Amino acid sequence: MGKITFMGAGSTVFAKNVLGDSMLSPALRDFEIALYDIDAERLEESYIMINALNKNINENRATITKFLGVENRKDALRDANFVVNAIQVGGYEPCTVIDFEVPKKYGLRQTIADTMGIGGIFRALRTIPVLEDFANDMAEVCPRAWFLNYTNPMAMLAGYMQRFTPINTIGLCHSTQVCSRGILDGLGIPYTEPIRERIAGINHMAWLLEIEDADGTDLYPAIKEKAFAKLAEADAGKSDCYDLVRYEYIRRLGYYCTESSEHNAEYNNLFIKSAHPELIDRYNIPLDEYPRRCVNQIAGWKNDREKYLTGDVSHTRTHEFASYIMEAMTTNVPIKICANVSNAGGVIENLPREACVEVNCLVDKTGIEPCWQGKLPTQLAAMNMTNINVQLLTIEAAVTKKKEAIYQAAMLDPHCSSELTIDQIVAMCDDLIEAHKGWLPEYK
Repeated sequence: MGKITFMGAGSTVFAKNVLGDSMLSPALRDFEIALYDIDAERLEESYIMINALNKNINENRATITKFLGVENRKDALRDANFVVNAIQVGGYEPCTVIDFEVPKKYGLRQTIADTMGIGGIFRALRTIPVLEDFANDMAEVCPRAWFLNYTNPMAMLAGYMQRFTPINTIGLCHSTQVCSRGILDGLGIPYTEPIRERIAGINHMAWLLEIEDADGTDLYPAIKEKAFAKLAEADAGKSDCYDLVRYEYIRRLGYYCTESSEHNAEYNNLFIKSAHPELIDRYNIPLDEYPRRCVNQIAGWKNDREKYLTGDVSHTRTHEFASYIMEAMTTNVPIKICANVSNAGGVIENLPREACVEVNCLVDKTGIEPCWQGKLPTQLAAMNMTNINVQLLTIEAAVTKKKEAIYQAAMLDPHCSSELTIDQIVAMCDDLIEAHKGWLPEYK
């Protein structure tokens, strides 16, 4: 028997997915499950739900415990084999609101702001100190545990853990799992399973380098034909498609990208321009999308909470990688996944060794082994580098506590630098530091 600790267990729906999946695995169903959060109400709701799930689908095999607050964090982590991280530091209010509203004063608009851009930078800066505390506790009470990170900004957080802590860390994202079938279904392209794909790059900007169906048919020619037709409709002002940014990537760069168009619209200097507002309509870019989602999710939870807290809650195993990784490490039956790992070994040859990269990996009892990818096409590596520069500088800022590194990260961010002057960027960063008082350490 082992132990799974879930950090941020107040994320009830996600906790259900990961822990419900674990209960449906014969290798994991007897594990102790420790739920940790700093929100008493949400923790209690998840505790009720997970206990009901344990009874209904797992014959009460698992031992469920709960731990509230920082003072109980070490006990939650003690002797864990796996630590699943799903925290959000600062929540929707006040911090997500700050991430959007302060930049708006400078004319800087965002869509999601959880991975890149000024919003991604400050989300990382307030989360890394918490992960440092997690890592220190884990080094003391569960030093051999694997840290499975789902929290954004993925490359900054996983990259920090991999380079500056002794904790075994892997970053997991849903986008790689839905990328291939998403574009094929979205474009109405028939295919036979299983699909063979090769994906490599960085989180939210990994590239679909190869895609074949079960018969060995290269699906990219059909993808390009259909995507270009969609772009022609958009060029003529006749499209209601919401994946046009990624289709434009195919037209201009030759390859599709894992994460959605609303995300990628703000990862570069090409689509959100105050001087060209017509691009927002042309590419159907949903500005302020993440705050809308947050409001809807909060309202939705009020309506849906009862169905999760009733005694008849059930579960079907999902495609989330977490339980499959834990299962493979426990049973030594290997699996292949796509995950965020250190590039220290040069898995992608033309990206920095300090970067956190998203590539195929093999998982078994010995751990997680990334698969060598060689060099990305030059234009794809160049796009990745515009994001990696910001990721590395943000991590440096979090580690050194130097404001200068925050300014540099924002100055090199493609979206910020294409819209604002250096003086505006520095002033905006100062305003964000002030607005985040109590959520950030002291920067000098």
